[in-house]
Amino acid sequence: MKPAGSNPRHHDIPEASLRRLPLYYRCLQDLKSTGTAQAVSCADLARTLGLDPTLVRKDIEMTGIVGKPRVGYPLGALASWIENFLGLNRPKAAILAGTGSLGSALLGYQKFRTHGMQIVAAFDVDSEKIGQRIHGTEVQPLFFLPDFVRNAGIPLGLIATPAGAAQSVADLMVSGGIRAIWNFAPAHIEVPEGIILQNEDLYHSLASLSFKLESRTKVTPVESEIICQK
Repeated sequence: MKPAGSNPRHHDIPEASLRRLPLYYRCLQDLKSTGTAQAVSCADLARTLGLDPTLVRKDIEMTGIVGKPRVGYPLGALASWIENFLGLNRPKAAILAGTGSLGSALLGYQKFRTHGMQIVAAFDVDSEKIGQRIHGTEVQPLFFLPDFVRNAGIPLGLIATPAGAAQSVADLMVSGGIRAIWNFAPAHIEVPEGIILQNEDLYHSLASLSFKLESRTKVTPVESEIICQK
């Protein structure tokens, strides 16, 4: 197993592939914990995750690693390779704006630390929350945010505020030097060129889920007529 020439640049990797790589990593970690296999193939991962083996192979090859034909990859080496490629082994400090129900849940999510991110500070405008500690992190006034980010060199900011506050909070983060924003607020925000923006729209996912559920349970006109005749 060896790198496939020069390591590909991250921005050359399609977003869909980047979203699948953590799935492979988690699957590999699960396989390692069982101790039942020393090597793994793309077909093995595809079968476990219910994906197309060709898709899995292309995703993994995009990271720059090459396996052995009919053998695959050493299990531990592939897990370490993907971990390094995604930067999961290089912890990134982050700050959070908004400590309501969602923000509090994010502060309490312990697996962030094992996947390359640690929330080191939280900010809010609610005077009743300021000074409190949520999952061990003290809530500070929102106007402290730019100076804190600037002084600590924080690269990543999470937004979990109400929609109406999201843009102004993003502006505060950018003014302090934040280079990447993970937006959980149900709002469209704009950032300057060069700032990385990742949106997690829970309402969008809920709408998609609701539509699919409705489609599965929808009564057809013929079925409706039969029901009415009974």
